[in-house]
Amino acid sequence: MTLLEYIRDHGFQILSVSWWHLQLSLMSVGLALLIGLPLGILCHANKVAATLVLNAVGVIYTIPTLALLGVMIPLIGVGIVPAVVAVLLYSLLPVVQNTYTGLATLDPNLREVAAGLGMGRAHRLLRVELPLALPVIFAGVRISVVNAIGMVTLASLVAAGGLGDIIFRGISTMSWNLIICGSIPVLALALVSDAILKWAEDCLGARWAAIAP
Repeated sequence: MTLLEYIRDHGFQILSVSWWHLQLSLMSVGLALLIGLPLGILCHANKVAATLVLNAVGVIYTIPTLALLGVMIPLIGVGIVPAVVAVLLYSLLPVVQNTYTGLATLDPNLREVAAGLGMGRAHRLLRVELPLALPVIFAGVRISVVNAIGMVTLASLVAAGGLGDIIFRGISTMSWNLIICGSIPVLALALVSDAILKWAEDCLGARWAAIAP
């Protein structure tokens, strides 16, 4: 069977698995944002917290993916949960680091102006600091999403599904059709996601440049 014939016969299955792969990736990054944004804000507000949190997420990021998944199996079991938790942990560093960096590199004069207008600390954070830090934060989200799409491929090893199922089945059976049909969608998802987020990042950067003094 040629590659085109395989795609014709299994196209719907490939699309379905690709959609699930993307869902797992976005689920993991979404949870990383819910956890990482507050941690990044905390790091900006407290130097001790910054040292502890940034070192912790940095150490997690250096752990090999297979080793982390291996640890997850006896602790959580197999399935969606360990896969999402593992990718979530890997996604924290770019989110936390870029949130912290985006807030830390803002012009102090902007905070003084906001304070002079009577804004409290929380109001200033939500209405001034976070909106201006969004281009940098988005850069971290972009890195997290692309990394997650690649790492979710290994979710197949803990029975979470995704395009890794097709790729590893192709490797085990020495089928180039399966390997290509699993690998190309991963590449396409990563490139399209990166392009969309890069566009959003550029838009936010242009907006920041327009309002920055």
